[in-house]
Amino acid sequence: MERSRIAVAGASGLIGGALVRSLTADGHDVVRLVRHEPRSKSEVRWDPEGKRVDAAGLAGCDAVVNLAGAGVGDRRWTDTYKARIRSSRVHGTTALAEAIAAMDEKPRVFVNGSAMGYYGETGDRIVDEDSPAGSGFLPELCVEWEGAAAPAQLAGVRTAFVRTGLVVGRGGGAWGKLFPLFKAGLGGRMGDGRQYWSYVSLHDEVAAIRHLIDTDGLSGPFNVTAPTPLTNREITAAMGRVLHRPTLFTVPAPVLRTVLGEMAGDVLGSARVVPKRLLESGFTFAFPDIEGAIRAA
Repeated sequence: MERSRIAVAGASGLIGGALVRSLTADGHDVVRLVRHEPRSKSEVRWDPEGKRVDAAGLAGCDAVVNLAGAGVGDRRWTDTYKARIRSSRVHGTTALAEAIAAMDEKPRVFVNGSAMGYYGETGDRIVDEDSPAGSGFLPELCVEWEGAAAPAQLAGVRTAFVRTGLVVGRGGGAWGKLFPLFKAGLGGRMGDGRQYWSYVSLHDEVAAIRHLIDTDGLSGPFNVTAPTPLTNREITAAMGRVLHRPTLFTVPAPVLRTVLGEMAGDVLGSARVVPKRLLESGFTFAFPDIEGAIRAA
């Protein structure tokens, strides 16, 4: 890919930070969307909850990538925090999509965040991008989140949605919390361990986003998960093997529900999600197996 100017919202997060480092290392001009007063020409002011963005700062961008949003697993899901999770994603996407639609020279692609939470509880059933949305807070959020990108789509901008799985990375997300526990020998399965966890290495997450930026014609939803989802029990065993630690502990479902509240449903729920469209587009995973993903992290 030739040198491009790419705007990234959510650049301080686990995925966004890794994406910015990858793009910068390859010589691309990265513009970060920030909430504070810009400190350099590489920063653009925006207020996602307020649906405001300095559209002039997006001028000349070949691509806009939106990965912003309050952390789903950062806090207990009170009504107040659920409202923040929603507004940070839906309102932020609306602001960017409307700004893109109003530009005289529009970016050629808008890559917007989403999540495998779109499908909700799937049990043992394998789901791909043709599967319907589930029910509950996360599925309803994902539907609204993706729908907020409509202004960019209607303006003719190629728009792709990244339905991300559980990212195996050391610096944040679910695995950012799991690694210290397992390294301390306190790791173990959650609930009965039979629920499917659809994971993806941080390396492959970034590579998939770049693939969607670079490949003309790719639009709509893309599941960004490793090709073979595993159960929590299988992933727990893999963590023990790679880190050379026992995995004797079990966190019973009632305890998780007491500690995590409504969010426990996401931990105990099963999501057997496969990346059908990503594979069909020619993408190759560098770390398709869980042990490789853990070692990479």
